[in-house]
Amino acid sequence: MTEEALIAAWEREERAPFAGWDFTYLAGRARSEGPPSVYPERAATLMRQARAAIDLDTGGGEQLLALRPYWPARLAATEGYSPNLRLATDRLGPLGVEVVSVESSELARLPFADATFDLVLNRHGGCLPMAEIARVLTPGGTLLTQQVHGQTLVELLAHFGAAPQWPDATPAYYLPRIAAAGLELVELDEYTGAEVFTDVGAVVYFLRAVPWLVPGFRVDTHQAPLLALQRRLVRGEELRFVTRGYRIEASKPAERSSEP
Repeated sequence: MTEEALIAAWEREERAPFAGWDFTYLAGRARSEGPPSVYPERAATLMRQARAAIDLDTGGGEQLLALRPYWPARLAATEGYSPNLRLATDRLGPLGVEVVSVESSELARLPFADATFDLVLNRHGGCLPMAEIARVLTPGGTLLTQQVHGQTLVELLAHFGAAPQWPDATPAYYLPRIAAAGLELVELDEYTGAEVFTDVGAVVYFLRAVPWLVPGFRVDTHQAPLLALQRRLVRGEELRFVTRGYRIEASKPAERSSEP
C-alpha cells in the first residue's frame, strides 16, 4: 500500500464513530494483555451484599450493564461528559437507574444524602471526591475503584511527542486522601500489562477515542510518527506498549455500639 493510501485509510479511522467507553470497533486489532481484571468479579460480589450502590463516572453505563445480574435494589450513576451522560441516561434510565450529572472532579459535590450507599464503584474515573464518597457511604460501606496509573503508555505518548498529563495519578497520591477522608484501606493491587495493536489504523482510532493521551492528535499533523509505526510493522515488530494500573478497595468504619 502506498503512503498516500495508508494516510487516507488512517483518516477514515480518525472519522470512525466512538460512543461511551466501547472499543468493540477494535476487536481483533487491539488487545490488552496483563493479569485478568478482578474488578468485575469483586464488584459483583459487593453488589450482591449491598442495598444501594452508585457508579461514579459511569461513561456510557457499559460496566453497570455488564453487572446487571447483581444490581442491588437501589442503583445510581454519575457522569460529567455530556455525550456519555445522554448515552448512560438512555441506557440505564429505563432500567430504573438514577443517572445524574456530576463533573469528574475531586471537588465535585454528590447530590445525595449522608450514608445513602453501601457501595461506591468507580472504574477509570480518575478524579475521586474522597470526602464526598466518605459522606455518602453508610458505616461499613465500601469504595471499589480501578484506576489507570498516571505513567501508563508512556512509550506510546513519547512516540508522538506527548507526556502523561496526570503523572501523579498513583496509589501514592490517592492513599493519603483516602485516609484523610476517614476511609480504611482494605486492599491495594498494582499491576502492569500491555496494549498491543495489529495495525496503525487501530492506534489512530484509539488516540482519537482517548484524546487526552496525545492532545491535538490528528492524522494530518502526526503523519511522521504514524509512518514510523508502520515501518515497525513492516520490519516484523509488534506495536506493544506497557500499561499500568491499580485497584483500591477501602471501607468506611462501622459505627461502634454505645452500649456498655
